[in-house]
Amino acid sequence: MPHLRRLRVEGVGRWQQLWDQFAAATGQRLHGGKALAVGGGSINTTYVWQHPEQTLFIKFNRPERQAMFAAEANALKAIAKVQAIRVPLPLLWGVVEDASFLVLEYLPLTSAGDWWQMGVALAQLHLKGKGDRYGWPENNTIGATPQINPWSDNWGEFFRDARLRYQFDLARRRGGHFPKAEKLLAAMPELLNHKPTPTLVHGDLWSGNAAFCRTGEPVIFDPASYYGDREVDLAMSELFGGFPAAFYEGYNAMYPLPAGYTQRKTIYNLYHILNHFNLFGGSYGTQAQYMIEQILRFL
Repeated sequence: MPHLRRLRVEGVGRWQQLWDQFAAATGQRLHGGKALAVGGGSINTTYVWQHPEQTLFIKFNRPERQAMFAAEANALKAIAKVQAIRVPLPLLWGVVEDASFLVLEYLPLTSAGDWWQMGVALAQLHLKGKGDRYGWPENNTIGATPQINPWSDNWGEFFRDARLRYQFDLARRRGGHFPKAEKLLAAMPELLNHKPTPTLVHGDLWSGNAAFCRTGEPVIFDPASYYGDREVDLAMSELFGGFPAAFYEGYNAMYPLPAGYTQRKTIYNLYHILNHFNLFGGSYGTQAQYMIEQILRFL
């Protein structure tokens, strides 16, 4: 469970406007509840709203970030529609006087659960969530960074331009220097020529975005979804501490990974390391340089 504390009395107008909008949209009046601030978020300000009729999870950000919340809501709805793995359902999103917001179904979560079943559930999402092309109907965000999602029929070109090139361009603007970036980008169509089926992916699947309901049901949240190679989810799950071995056993029992994944996962994770460099700087630049050298040895 996240750490909760009582909300101080500022921002009363924000809450009044939010629940007026919620009542207009749903017919439910949840005014007069109690807001508890949730610690641990680095991008949004988050709260649990406790009311006798319903408990909800609320995210706030600057007013100009409303498109980010709309894109997150659309991704959650798309994953939920597949009926393979649980996500918190989006209920309302928009803008109040001083903030954009997203209201979600509240799911009490725990990190302890059946990770084999989590792997099976993700495999089912990948098996059922098929698309016709790579990309997504709208741009979204990866962390706080814009993520562009143009439609493409070529996976290697999509990942080169919409993922790696975009991050390299951002890095250059903030003073990052990756001497072999162009050589790497030129090699992407060759390195990613396996023609994966366009698949609905979570897009930001690290250990902080997966948990379990108290019933034991696997849950994923905070997506950065698009139609891409399913391997991107498995690759990122190995970053930042990784998932338990049972997760990969469950996934492969349902939907075995193809040959070449071990090589491609470094390419896919370079995207996230570059993004972390662009967000936080520091040693992520050195890590990205090492990964570039490692990938180029595949040629």
